[in-house]
Amino acid sequence: MDSSKAIYKALKDNNINFIVSVPCINLARVLEMIDQDKEIKHVPVTREEEGFGIAAGAYMAGEDTAILMQNSGLGNSINVIASLYKLYKIPILMIISHRGTRGEFMKAQIPMGEATPLLLEALKIPYHVPSTPEEAYNDIKSAWKLAKAKKYPTAILLEVSFW
Repeated sequence: MDSSKAIYKALKDNNINFIVSVPCINLARVLEMIDQDKEIKHVPVTREEEGFGIAAGAYMAGEDTAILMQNSGLGNSINVIASLYKLYKIPILMIISHRGTRGEFMKAQIPMGEATPLLLEALKIPYHVPSTPEEAYNDIKSAWKLAKAKKYPTAILLEVSFW
């Protein structure tokens, strides 16, 4: 199974039925699969904070939610994660394209790549860093199970070398 199919299959198998996303070249194939799936509501957004707000509303309406985004938007989302998701115990699965890691070709991505795990740790958000499609599938399953049980955000960091 390739990386994109593993992520899509994990989302489907875990009944995540509402996804917001911000464009990202690494997540493009997954987003194409999601777009073609009539059982998943997909809302593309221009900014991560907007996506978190929409996903929170969807959760309140009974949907199981995820956001697919690049790590550059994590910094923009700190306030909404801390003051909305953590405060009101809203689960969400964050699938994050972790730019600035091993194999990155754009030096401008490296500072945020280094900061990403530190930001998640500061927010006390559990995260997984899978290195194979099989690990990604299993990590998504366990991360979503934890998010739902604890009513808390969880994250999957997909490093450049993952793709």
